[in-house]
Parts: sequence; structure tokens; C-alpha cells
Amino acid sequence: MLEKTTRINFLFDFYQELLTPKQRNYMELYYLEDYSLGEISETYHVSRQAVYDNIRRTEAMLESYEDKLKLYDKFLTRQKLLNELSQAVEKASYTDIKQYVSSLKEIE
Repeated sequence: MLEKTTRINFLFDFYQELLTPKQRNYMELYYLEDYSLGEISETYHVSRQAVYDNIRRTEAMLESYEDKLKLYDKFLTRQKLLNELSQAVEKASYTDIKQYVSSLKEIE
């Protein structure tokens, strides 16, 4: 469940501007503010089922956006590469770093 919540939070960060204000509000309350379905339904004077359906549809929309745009996948790939680069730099000697810089300058 925590993995799903983390994924949805990232997808929401990337794609929230593509959602309606109502969808954004429900998702913010449910995922970011940790409101229950009942608390959201009381706040908006709708049924718990209406809130549940809206959140599930919005989750599906976020997944659909990700299938098409791949922003989250690209983010994960960049994070992995940055971690690998950071580890390589920590292990490298000053001479190795100078060599990397020299190689980068040659590419320009």
C-alpha cells in the first residue's frame, strides 16, 4: 500500500495541472492530508461512494497520463543515474575526476 501511495503522490505531483480542481482537491485531501473518504464526503456534502469513485477514476487518469508521457519513469531513471554518478565520484581519485572533466570538455 505504501508503494502505491508513493507512486500516486509522484504521479499527482507530475500531472496535477491536468486534473480538474475537484479532482485535485479530493486527491490532495486523500493522499497528502490523509483524510478518510468519510471526512472528504462530509466536507463536500457528497456520498462516500462518490468520493471513492472520483479518487479511483483520477488514479486511473494519472496512470494513463504516465503511460503516455512517462514523466515518472524518466524521473526514476534520472535519480538512478545521479546516484550511480555520485557513487562513482566518491570512489574516484582526483586524477580520475580530472580525466572525466577533460573527457567532458572534449565532447563540447
